[in-house]
Amino acid sequence: MSHRPSSGLAAVSSALLAMNRRMEVRDVLRTIVASARELLDAEYAALGVPDDHGGFAQFVVDGVSDEQWHAIGPLPRQHGILAAMLDKDGPERLVDVRKDPRFEGWPAAHPAMSDFLGLPVRDGDETIAALFLANKRCPKPEGSCGFTAEDEELLALLAQHAAIALTNARLYERSRELTIAEERSRLAHELHDAVSQKLFSLRLTAQAAAALVDRDPARAKGELQQVAELAAEATEELRAAVVELRPAALDEDGLVHTLRTQVQVLDRAHTARVTFHGSGIRALPAAQEAALLRVAQEALHNALRHSGAGLVTVSLARGATGTRLTVADDGTGFDPATVRSAGRHLGLVSMRDRADGVGGRLTVTSAPGSGTTIEMEVPGG
Repeated sequence: MSHRPSSGLAAVSSALLAMNRRMEVRDVLRTIVASARELLDAEYAALGVPDDHGGFAQFVVDGVSDEQWHAIGPLPRQHGILAAMLDKDGPERLVDVRKDPRFEGWPAAHPAMSDFLGLPVRDGDETIAALFLANKRCPKPEGSCGFTAEDEELLALLAQHAAIALTNARLYERSRELTIAEERSRLAHELHDAVSQKLFSLRLTAQAAAALVDRDPARAKGELQQVAELAAEATEELRAAVVELRPAALDEDGLVHTLRTQVQVLDRAHTARVTFHGSGIRALPAAQEAALLRVAQEALHNALRHSGAGLVTVSLARGATGTRLTVADDGTGFDPATVRSAGRHLGLVSMRDRADGVGGRLTVTSAPGSGTTIEMEVPGG
């Protein structure tokens, strides 16, 4: 009789859904290990992601306390049973891992382990990780392994889905890195086009003032006033760029506080009035908060740089079906259809992608002379 308390199709389905619900690689690894340990009722579980230097880039354990883990010491190397799991095509089930000829010992603080079940996690022909379980929590007659053939089949199923979840998480992180790189490239281009041009104009104006200071002091004074104005404009551009480059402290401050702070900085940096209203919003999943923040930043960028608006309002409110972000300006507006046909998108494609990526919806309302309103709604909150 199985001693697995969470056996059954529902438990397996829950574990598989949990794996594929995570987006960060580290979270996926932890979920895989915890799911395997629970489903197979093992005392210990671990998963190692190999690096290219004989060690492990990541090694996640479940069933070992933080104190034990720190006492064990550095991450293991690829040797003994661990190396065997990375080289094998299928599972390895042992009555007592300590008696296997490949066993090479553990650090002094390592917990005692006996029966063992492990297998590689493979993506096609590539081994991307190795999954291990030890000490099945069940009666074990002398000379027998607690893990069964049924456990092997279940772990193999988990490993297949773990490979998919891990691959997807890596693609997500890579996509996010590319998005960040694209945004930084955009900012660099804007700094070149805006700040550099203003600084160049400032230099020429200062040279003109120096040439005029002796023969026409009045004109020189006017040129110096122009220098001051150009310097102020360059400062505004730099401040706005710093706001977008600085990582938002969503984890520490939350979406409402982060948005309010950024709006306050933009209000000081630009001639347009920028306001924010948001209250009564519960915490959202990290991915949704990040998407809402980025859409708000893109919409604010468009309003402050391109619309000629005198007032930009940002609001975050709970609606009947979720949380709604609204960024509205009283600027020149545009015809969305004309923008699309001209091959320009003002960041609208990126904003829609961000909304779609977290199960949200983006609405753009604008017309020439009537300002622009961008709304993004996500479930929850």
